[in-house]
Amino acid sequence: MRWTDRQRRILELMGLRLWQRPGAAAPAPQPQPAARPDRAAATARVSAGAEPAPQAGAALPRLRPTTPGAAGAPGAPGAPARAAAGAGLPIADAAGATPSPVPTAAAAHAGGVDPERARTIAALDWPQLRDAVAACTACSLHQTRRQTVFGVGHPRARWMIVGEAPGEQEDLRGEPFVGAAGQLLDAMLHALDLTRADAPPERQVYIANTLKCRPPRNRNPEPGELAQCEPFLMRQIALVQPRLILAMGRFAVQALLRTELPIGKLRGRVHRYQGVPLVVTYHPAYLLRNPADKARAWDDLLLAAQTADAAG
Repeated sequence: MRWTDRQRRILELMGLRLWQRPGAAAPAPQPQPAARPDRAAATARVSAGAEPAPQAGAALPRLRPTTPGAAGAPGAPGAPARAAAGAGLPIADAAGATPSPVPTAAAAHAGGVDPERARTIAALDWPQLRDAVAACTACSLHQTRRQTVFGVGHPRARWMIVGEAPGEQEDLRGEPFVGAAGQLLDAMLHALDLTRADAPPERQVYIANTLKCRPPRNRNPEPGELAQCEPFLMRQIALVQPRLILAMGRFAVQALLRTELPIGKLRGRVHRYQGVPLVVTYHPAYLLRNPADKARAWDDLLLAAQTADAAG
């Protein structure tokens, strides 16, 4: 794979200087063309299951999955799942992580959520949903928060990123993924020609957290807190209708996939959330503490990029 000068600079800022596998020759610098590549043609090649030829300046670098074909036949695949399978992407099914079902009122009640409240949230539009999050007192976190952290990005983005819980900086600014972890996430997104800033929906992502309030002293979210916030996240996903969900961090992954498996056993495959392809990776805050796993996270991003193109 050949990288553009811009991509190499971004990866160096992330602390990811060496991406080639052991024994691979270092890539020679390639001039960046003025015009953007024909991504439609590249997507067609991926959807047909063919590996696209590396191109200098390509906005979305590709990675051929190590496991050819789907891991299992999807039970009830939608169009994104069929496209991913046609591209030779490994898709998790019942033999892997269990995809999250559409929660019913009874399931919501079993998790401590008032079923009527869940039904009401499921019918809200964007302004109403934002107001409902800001006024929420369903758990004790409202007593210690400075403000809620709703989400940011394009309301119909093709990529949706789901993180864990707000930290101190997020609580101060009311925006997910800020501070050092947010800077790392932005660098990762820029390397794929994506951004949280104003841009068309094919380039601007939507970012949300599983929790909308900061737990005191950044402790781990409690099950009851996650359950009370889940209807908000479900409604955000339903409104965005993303072509790909990138779940970052243990609590986001476990909440969306309904599994207790660690990230290391879930990454490298394409899972599904209500028919939407979902890729698992590490949280940027974790990568700052464990830089050796940045290479694995980059592989996850390449898989996500290939999956998003195949679904599009």
